[in-house]
Amino acid sequence: MALALRLCAAPALTLALALALAPAAAQDMVGDCHQYTNRSCEECLKNVTCLWCASSGRCVEYPVRRVLPPADLCELRSAHWGVCWVNFEALIIAMSVVGGTILIMLGVCCCCCCKKKSKKPDKDDERAAREREKRRVRQEERRAEMKSRHDEIRRKYGLFKEENPYAKFEN
Repeated sequence: MALALRLCAAPALTLALALALAPAAAQDMVGDCHQYTNRSCEECLKNVTCLWCASSGRCVEYPVRRVLPPADLCELRSAHWGVCWVNFEALIIAMSVVGGTILIMLGVCCCCCCKKKSKKPDKDDERAAREREKRRVRQEERRAEMKSRHDEIRRKYGLFKEENPYAKFEN
């Protein structure tokens, strides 16, 4: 569990988790960071509440009220928390790159999904197209029926325009 707490990127959150999960053990651990000063980074960081400053070789309590340690406590490039092989400066850069990459990937995925959805006809669009086609066919049928009725009436009353009876015959 201590390893999982050390790997988290948010120090204040980790301390809060440590206090919530094991309040008695966490209270015992708070305040004893100074005894690891001038020792090794690994010994200092066994305690999740401690911050190792490589430039001065000090082990101090992590300022939980602030996300990043202040410059007067330790510079970001020499401050280590959780693990000794990565400092805060590298951690901030890496987290920014990873976060930016994730945001860009989400944006690209959203754009691709929107384009794919717009190209594919929707069920409502297909239904509307079928209904338009049915209406057009019915309208054509009604037009043809009305035309035949009108032609019949014209024939009945002699108003139907037939071919010109005086047209020239061709052999």
